[in-house]
Amino acid sequence: MRVLTVTVSDLRKRHADETGKRLDAELTAAGLTIVRHATVADEPTFIRELVRSTATNNEADAIVLSGGTGITPRDQTFEALEAIYEKRIEGFGEAFRRLAFEALGPRAMYFRASAGIFNECPIFSLPGNVPAVVLAVQKLVGPTLVSAVDMAMGRETHTLGAPASRPTASSPDVSAAAKGDGPTSR
Repeated sequence: MRVLTVTVSDLRKRHADETGKRLDAELTAAGLTIVRHATVADEPTFIRELVRSTATNNEADAIVLSGGTGITPRDQTFEALEAIYEKRIEGFGEAFRRLAFEALGPRAMYFRASAGIFNECPIFSLPGNVPAVVLAVQKLVGPTLVSAVDMAMGRETHTLGAPASRPTASSPDVSAAAKGDGPTSR
């Protein structure tokens, strides 16, 4: 899987971007290929343009951003991405905040991590600090990114990696069997 990583920051430069470097290292350790790392100012127009052009030009299979997800006036990544998500992956933010609360404490409620799909390209937006990035990649993004890409492109269903297919007329009605109204095995 080809991944574009992005640091959203008005101040960080690549040589001093420990979070961006760790993001790349963690994704690589998860078996993913980093096609490039970009740094973009925390301006919604710049963030949206980078995501749109990357997905539209098929430069990467997925995009993972870090930074700009807090609640300060300059944190605008959440709003920028919410405006372009075609589908939101609501469970990602919920799962991340639960894990972050357990690992990092109550300030995790301020993390506005999000995920969604744009042009069949999964996008994951993480906080801009190293512990949060490591947690997100090791527990959520790394283990699920390949499946997210496959589902976004219609190559896989939500049923534990099953290929997309339809039930046949000879398939038993599982819901009826579960209620005791249909054929069962004894």
